[in-house]
Amino acid sequence: MEQEKFSPGESLRLIQSMIDKTKDAVAGDSFYFLLWGWLVFAASISQYILKVVLQSPHHYYVWSLMFLGALLSGIYGYRKGKGRKVRTYVEELLQYIWVSILLTYILFGVIFAKTGWDNCYTFFISLYAIGSYVSGRALNFKPLVWGAAGAWVTAFISVFVDSDTKILLTTAAIVMSYIIPGHLLSIRHNNQLKSI
Repeated sequence: MEQEKFSPGESLRLIQSMIDKTKDAVAGDSFYFLLWGWLVFAASISQYILKVVLQSPHHYYVWSLMFLGALLSGIYGYRKGKGRKVRTYVEELLQYIWVSILLTYILFGVIFAKTGWDNCYTFFISLYAIGSYVSGRALNFKPLVWGAAGAWVTAFISVFVDSDTKILLTTAAIVMSYIIPGHLLSIRHNNQLKSI
């Protein structure tokens, strides 16, 4: 077989096209942002209502929804990865980052279980920002970057308010960093599929 020869310009265009296809493949998967965004939103709103409005001593039980998120993420990831032999560099990079963030969530959970939960929200909001920012940069998707900026500002504000208000700030941060960008990612991907 004879190899095709590419000019330097054609080679760069081919590489850029491969990078764009990789970003589109990853960007089309807004599932995780939407799943975790809506679960955290539901848990934080529910906790606020249970704690502040209904004054339930068991308000924190709503965070058990995160186990459902882990189960659904595992099933989705398994099904999506089944049969795939090749993964792109961007996919691997994002997987490593999100695994690191997950392990940090677990570590923070253990720390705050021992020291008290009042300040956990600031740290969790910061992790939302980190994941959103890195994903936004890797995918070249500005709404994730803007959402991360909003989450960092929210984390900063959370340092100066009471714990009940921190729960509401968590809700605001997740809307900015996961839910809105997740829906926009889905819309962008669907529009790209229609134009093909």
